[in-house]
Amino acid sequence: MAEKAKKLKLSTKSNLITYAMLLVFFIVMQTLISTDSISSLLNGLLVPICTYSILAVSLNLVVGILGDLSLGHAGFMCVGAYASAFFSVTFADAIPQDWLRFLLALLLGGIVAAFFGLIIGIPVLRLKGDYLAIVTLAFGEIIKNIVNLLYVGIDSKGLHVSLESSQALGLEADGKMIIKGALGITGTPKDSTFLIGFILLLITVVVSLNLINSRTGRAVMAIRDNRIAAESIGINVTKYKLIVFMISAFFAGIAGVLYAHNLSSLTATSKNFGYNMSITILVFVVLGGIGSTRGSIIAAVILTALPEYLRSLNDYRMLIYSIVLILLMLANNNERLNVFKEKISITNFLRNRKKGNTLDKEAKS
Repeated sequence: MAEKAKKLKLSTKSNLITYAMLLVFFIVMQTLISTDSISSLLNGLLVPICTYSILAVSLNLVVGILGDLSLGHAGFMCVGAYASAFFSVTFADAIPQDWLRFLLALLLGGIVAAFFGLIIGIPVLRLKGDYLAIVTLAFGEIIKNIVNLLYVGIDSKGLHVSLESSQALGLEADGKMIIKGALGITGTPKDSTFLIGFILLLITVVVSLNLINSRTGRAVMAIRDNRIAAESIGINVTKYKLIVFMISAFFAGIAGVLYAHNLSSLTATSKNFGYNMSITILVFVVLGGIGSTRGSIIAAVILTALPEYLRSLNDYRMLIYSIVLILLMLANNNERLNVFKEKISITNFLRNRKKGNTLDKEAKS
């Protein structure tokens, strides 16, 4: 019982450090913005940093906490982005209040992505290892390709959908094209801001950390460590895996909404919603430390900003970026360095300080 209480206190302290780190980052950025001391490059990176951090934290639930390798995270992001952009463009005149329309778009994007997480998760989560990775990768690619073939328009007769061409829609003269196949959606209102992105990131982190430290989180980690043992004590493996998969998909959809409303034109390419994006998000999770929410955020921030700051180096930019990735991977898997990081960590400092105070009290008594 005492050991359980001790672990709970340590996890609480670790969570508070994560929240403090986020708040310090927000205060520093807001100070730079308010004093007009921020560069245009950094200012333009703030919303993408929040977007990729949300994606990293949400994928960490599946890869780090559940222990399954998913390569279809960009597919859920794509679903959320397109569903929300479609809603915002369609109801731009019907809902003139920007905040209300964006709030509804956020909910819609997250719910639609979670629904896809449910229908994909039911058959897919019965697979393991490489098979799961291949199927989730296929899902992401299927979603991207379907969206590129999708033509949607609206007129007085209602909604028209086609997978052939815009002419096949048969729109009236005053009809409006919304999704234009490979050309995507144009005219999405740019409602995403750093403040909104930070609030969404904070909500994602709070939900993620509370889930990890909850009864559900402990059941999920038991499944990750030993599925057979978890089943033998009555844990419903399918149920808990679906819960985590749907929550992860929901926040990926939220990140997609934030991404879509930061651009005036949204298209589904391999770079933003394909295999490359899924691998990039996975890199954030792996380099930040699998299972570490704080590490996922730090890796997402560094690896999102680094390529942009290296852009002036032209041909050497990706070479330097690749070298940094290799060095980070080696450092993250170095046992001596991990021991050193543990020694200088704030959590370890607080633990040793408390232990020292306890010994002092015992010596005095």
